[in-house]
Amino acid sequence: MASALSFLDWIFVVSYFVFALGIALYYYTRAGKNTTEFFLSGRSMPWWIIGTSMVATTFAADTPLAVTEMVALDGIAGNWLWWNFLMGGMLTVFFFARLWRRSGVLTDVEFIELRYSGPEAAWLRGIKAIYFGLLMNVIILGWVTLAMETIFNILFPGLTLFGQESFSFFGIYISAPLMLVGFLIIFVGFFSLISGLWGVAVTDIFQFAIALGGTIVLAVYAVNIPEIGGISGLQEKLPPETFRFLPSFGDTVEGVAVLTLSFGAFAAYFGVQWWSSWYPGSEPGGGGYVAQRIMSAKDEKHSLFATLWFNIAHYCLRPWPWIIVALVSLVLYPDLTDSREGFVLVMRDVLPSGLLGLLFAAFLAAFTSTFAAHLNWGTSYLVNDFWRRFIKKDADEKYYVMVSRILTFVLAIVAFFVTTQLDSIRQAWGLVLTASGGLGLVLILRWYWWRINAWSELAASLTPIFLVFMVLLGVPVPGIADPFPMNLFYVVGITTVVWLLVTFLTKPSDRKTLTTFYRRVRPGGPGWAPLVKENPDVNSDGSLWPLLGNWVAGVIMVYMALFGFGHFLFGNYGYFFLCLAIGLVALAWLYMDLSKRGFDTIIEHHDPENPDERVGD
Repeated sequence: MASALSFLDWIFVVSYFVFALGIALYYYTRAGKNTTEFFLSGRSMPWWIIGTSMVATTFAADTPLAVTEMVALDGIAGNWLWWNFLMGGMLTVFFFARLWRRSGVLTDVEFIELRYSGPEAAWLRGIKAIYFGLLMNVIILGWVTLAMETIFNILFPGLTLFGQESFSFFGIYISAPLMLVGFLIIFVGFFSLISGLWGVAVTDIFQFAIALGGTIVLAVYAVNIPEIGGISGLQEKLPPETFRFLPSFGDTVEGVAVLTLSFGAFAAYFGVQWWSSWYPGSEPGGGGYVAQRIMSAKDEKHSLFATLWFNIAHYCLRPWPWIIVALVSLVLYPDLTDSREGFVLVMRDVLPSGLLGLLFAAFLAAFTSTFAAHLNWGTSYLVNDFWRRFIKKDADEKYYVMVSRILTFVLAIVAFFVTTQLDSIRQAWGLVLTASGGLGLVLILRWYWWRINAWSELAASLTPIFLVFMVLLGVPVPGIADPFPMNLFYVVGITTVVWLLVTFLTKPSDRKTLTTFYRRVRPGGPGWAPLVKENPDVNSDGSLWPLLGNWVAGVIMVYMALFGFGHFLFGNYGYFFLCLAIGLVALAWLYMDLSKRGFDTIIEHHDPENPDERVGD
């Protein structure tokens, strides 16, 4: 087996595994106390650990490769596929983070039976536990694994295991590099099942530092090699349209479409996707592992600042090293069939011995961080919202921790086999976003409108899935079969009409459930007017206008930081100072408002005399 890694490189790689395993073993006893410790770290985490853990979880092995794929297809503007999520992320910061912490639930799926009533709520909880915890989660883990396979393919060309280039299990072809990633998954599964959320989160701090540092080093080395000649040389070697931050309005160069995002795709991303589609780490209204991290916070203040730090780090610190390397790959490897390979090829061909091992360890860290977090999060659904709710309700905590550890390992194995069926990271992203188109609005409004019920959310969850299956079966549904993201306009429109009709054709949740939810979570705004009249003693959040102002300021601040840094890199200093000025005004607004805003005493969900109580049981 030929390898691009030297002995010094391998020292970095082995050191990483020893360190990660040491942390897992350190937290083993604490994680085994009960499911609250295993999944939520005893609700005692500070904001900086939570926020960094969120960033590390979204910094998977697939993200730099996916960004390279986007840049190769649509230039820098192609990143609007995920840049648009900032607007939903800032909604979580100011509208939802404190509400999630007040709810006191263990998972965002458990929240369903806090908010809705009747057997339909129980059914919805069970269906979403399986759908998101198992089905959707293994697709996500699959594309993360697919990216790691690409890295192994390039760094270890001609890899064989036990003298074989490939293996066959039940008719499924598995290459030797993918089999090697499978062994890595076994390690991650073992790490996750013994360490719980504390071990995962603490390791995330270390993983994020080396992953971010490694990609910055790569970008600096890559852009300064003689074939590139610095940023100015990079700009000379690629069409100017490649460097646009905003979409094209149908421009062409000598009759050929330029390498930049179309206005239609931008309209879908900026105007529809961020509020309408579910996506891990960017769920409208919070949710998934973001909600899990929020609910592990010490209090409401820590939950808000954790999500604010997450969005700043996610969009301001990470993207530009990836983008620079992606642009370099377009110059060095213009004829790649699989553009995502460009990032790893730059890494292999540019970095000297030692630094290559450091960056490979960074990719291992990114992969481990995301995989471990998704295993912990997905297992929390399967245990808390399916097994404990429907299979065995009355066991002790040690039993549920044991089940959690078994299902963590099973989930890892299932995700590995799903990887064999995926061809493209971007393809998987589009599938997830399409299959949840229209669900996002329900996830937002269920906090602020009493009339939303379990049937609303069930209809919004199942309708886009049904539409996707219709297309996969060859049924000609107008608009739905259009390429992503243009199909979002149709999927979201149809789904929204369906769930609104279902909402008004079915009864709302019963008054007792609505009252319990309102008194515990205390949401503001006009959508709870009937409950406000019935519960005049409740000190709710009141008007939503101040939160809306903070949301606008937060979005402006982060976008100005993101684009300002980009303009600085490319020498556009006039635009840089303009972005800096606007961003500082938005920051001042946030600082003044958050300084004077009070945080109520947290209402804990669990009775101190009965810590094992669960919603809906």
